[in-house]
Amino acid sequence: MRPSTKVLMSKHGWRIDKAIHNYIYFAFYYPYVWSITQFVVKVSPYLAWCKLLNPILRMIVNRYHAKILSGSNVTKVLELQEDVSAVTERNKKIIPFEYAHKILLQNPQYIAVMDCPCKKALKSDPDKINSCICVGKKTAEFWIDRCGKKYNARQITQAEALELVKRFRKMGYVTQAFFKVATGGSTGIICSCHKNDCTALRAHFQLQKYHPSLRMTAESGYSVKFGESANCKSCGTCAKICQFEAIEFKNGARHYNRQSCSGCGLCMEHCPGGVIELYRDTEKSVPLDIDVVRQEYLS
Repeated sequence: MRPSTKVLMSKHGWRIDKAIHNYIYFAFYYPYVWSITQFVVKVSPYLAWCKLLNPILRMIVNRYHAKILSGSNVTKVLELQEDVSAVTERNKKIIPFEYAHKILLQNPQYIAVMDCPCKKALKSDPDKINSCICVGKKTAEFWIDRCGKKYNARQITQAEALELVKRFRKMGYVTQAFFKVATGGSTGIICSCHKNDCTALRAHFQLQKYHPSLRMTAESGYSVKFGESANCKSCGTCAKICQFEAIEFKNGARHYNRQSCSGCGLCMEHCPGGVIELYRDTEKSVPLDIDVVRQEYLS
């Protein structure tokens, strides 16, 4: 067994089943996610009528999900210079799911990027596929060692990772931190996602149609507010960039749905008039802000 494989599997302690699942998940990343994608795209829409599936869907939601990150918060993760360990139940205030909610970033300066299986499965543009980021040496080293040739995994600097995220945000991609039981239930995997080529977001929207309480993607903890209306050009850019349909224009008037808003910050970043800003919404989950984690959530 390769040293990087031993390190990856040691994350799970005596749970050999989870360790094997973790290994299969990354070593055979593309076929694993491809099969899920086929289910989400082709099968799940026809199962929404079956209420007996509700417990099964909740079980999946609590084990495979993501947290939206604002631009400033993903920057803080990708500029970390020290380990962060927050693994208590209090983390559910940040990642509001039952099982996978550890904020564990060890050797965060060690970063790898590899092909995104969602984008491969959904036939995204070739220049968008190499976009899945891993923060932390244990998993990143395994990616490079085990998935290098297969999925074009390679080590990159923190600055390169940040530039990659910024490039995708300019194209209208939200930033998600993934928390999966299969990978130890902790963060470290960050991807740039769009509903056109992200299995997780597609599943999220499909589940929302089935039942509003079934969320695979947790909002960032922020909402947006709009400044002086005189500076708003009513250009509709904010509505076009929003994947969650939280903003729309009717008869020239802007309408905002705070509950639908993920707080991703893309509307703010793309607004030509600079009239939009994020604010901490106390009725939503706590943002995955490394400064807040340090101050209030460290183990």
